[in-house]
Amino acid sequence: MKRLSLLTLIFAVLSLVFFILLVFLRIDFPLYPLMSYQDAIDLLTPLVLIPIYWLLFQSLASERPRLSGEIIFIILAGLWVMGHGMHLAANSIDNLIDALAKDQIINLKTTDVYTLTYFYDEHLSHVIRDIGIVSLAALLIYREWRHPVGAQTVWWQAILGAILYGFTYFSTFLEGQTVALGLPFAFLVVAFGFLTGIRHLGKRPVLAFLLFAGWGLYWGGFPQFSDVGLI
Repeated sequence: MKRLSLLTLIFAVLSLVFFILLVFLRIDFPLYPLMSYQDAIDLLTPLVLIPIYWLLFQSLASERPRLSGEIIFIILAGLWVMGHGMHLAANSIDNLIDALAKDQIINLKTTDVYTLTYFYDEHLSHVIRDIGIVSLAALLIYREWRHPVGAQTVWWQAILGAILYGFTYFSTFLEGQTVALGLPFAFLVVAFGFLTGIRHLGKRPVLAFLLFAGWGLYWGGFPQFSDVGLI
């Protein structure tokens, strides 16, 4: 089914938009100026991406999922949404605290309020969400491997999707300070792709692994984009 190649491309494009490009919309939201357009649009992220995860879960195997598989999917999707929701709220408050301090209105950065907000924003939410990301990916890969659908690959869609999602995956785990989770998973999936058949490698995060490796070698570690002045 050519539909599967198109669906993976759509997923890659929307992941890039919601995880990466929204950062450029930190502009006051007219209906509630304490929020930004980034915050308002980010509310839609799980409503858009989780249904596509579900469509992929249903479409990439030749057999209908069992009840146990559907329950596992729901649990992992819930983990993903919990992490995203926590990050959305905490990141919005963190941005407001930064703006108040920058405008010399009030500096909350020395308070426990900021410490707790930063913990939710930059640590706990990223860990929960990114565990959800790799777990859902592992579930989709396992389901495809056990019950291959034999779909005809539209290569330009598969390659473009791999490039876009590879960059999104790399950027998400780098900025989320969860490279210790994202890098080993990317390596294991690439290795799994080689072991189970190189013809399927276009569906694996090869680019993400190469980007992680190149970034780590260049910087001697894994600093965030903001740490090296790129954003």
